[in-house]
Amino acid sequence: MSRLIALHDADAEHFGRLNKFPNYALMKISAWHKQQGDEVVWFSPIEAQFYDLVYSSKIFDFVPENPYLPENTIKGGTGYGLFQDLPDEIDRMYPDYSIYPDCDYAIGFLTRGCPNKCSWCYVPQKEGDIYPYRTWQEIVRADTNKLTLMDNNILAHPHGIEQLRQLAETDYRLDINQAMSVFLVTPETADILSRCKWQKFIRFSVDQKAQIEGMYRAADLLAERGIPNSKLFIYCLLTEDLEDDLRRIYAMRKLKSATLYGMPYKDQRKGIMPKRWQNIMAQKYIYSGQWRKIDWAEWKEDHKFYFKEDL
Repeated sequence: MSRLIALHDADAEHFGRLNKFPNYALMKISAWHKQQGDEVVWFSPIEAQFYDLVYSSKIFDFVPENPYLPENTIKGGTGYGLFQDLPDEIDRMYPDYSIYPDCDYAIGFLTRGCPNKCSWCYVPQKEGDIYPYRTWQEIVRADTNKLTLMDNNILAHPHGIEQLRQLAETDYRLDINQAMSVFLVTPETADILSRCKWQKFIRFSVDQKAQIEGMYRAADLLAERGIPNSKLFIYCLLTEDLEDDLRRIYAMRKLKSATLYGMPYKDQRKGIMPKRWQNIMAQKYIYSGQWRKIDWAEWKEDHKFYFKEDL
C-alpha cells in the first residue's frame, strides 16, 4: 500500500531563499520511497496528521528545531548532533532532483571522510578516515554539464585524484565546494586541476598559519599552468585569536586577485559562538574586499558605528 512520506529541510526552512543548496540525504530518501511506490511531499504542519512518515534533516546546529514536527520524526544530520549513515539501500539511490526544481547541477561525493583531525571539523567523527565512495559516472546528470562535488579532502586519496583526472578529459564544469588541502597540490595534481573546467572558483583554505606558505606554493604551481589567482577562492577560519587571524588575512594580499571568505568559528554544542567582531570582520571587512588595502585597526577606527556595543 502506498504511503504518504513528508520531507523537512530544516536549513532551507530557516534560511529561506538564502539557502539554495539541495539536501543530498533527502533527495536519496525521496528516490527510495518513490521506488517503493510511496508519495513524497514537503512537510507542512497543518497536514502532519496525514503523514505516514516524516524525515527531517538539519546540517547546521544553530538552526532551530521545528516544534511542529511529530514525535516520531526520523531526524538526521550534524545539526541534530546525529552522525549515523543512511541505510545502504537508500544511500545507493540516485538522488531525486525533482524535489529541488531550481537545482540545475549534479551534486555528490567521490570520496567520503578525511585523514585529518581538525578540532573544528565534524567529518572525522561523522565519516572517519577517507575512502572511495562513488565514481563520477555514477553522480553526473544527463541534463546538465555542471557538477558540484562535496568531498571534504578529495586530493587526499588516489581515488579522488583519479576521478578528477578523468573529469579533466570531459566537458563537465566542476565546483568542489569544500576546501582542498594546499599541502596536496603537487605538480601532478596541479596539472589535473589546471585541465579541469571550473564553474567559477578553485577552493582552498588557510585556517592555520602553517597553510600560508602552502597556499603560496599551490598558487604558484597553478599559475605556472595558466590558472590565475582570480580563480582562487580561499576560506579563512576566524577564531578568537585576532593576531593569528590577521596574520593569515594580510598574507593573502600577496595573491592580489584571489577571493577571501571569512568563516567565524562556531560550535553550538561546545558553547562556541562567534563574537560580534568576528561577524563584522567576515561580513563587512573581508566580504567587501577592504582587507586587501586597509588594515583591520584602521578600518575599525573608520567604522566605529559598527562597534557601539560592547564587543
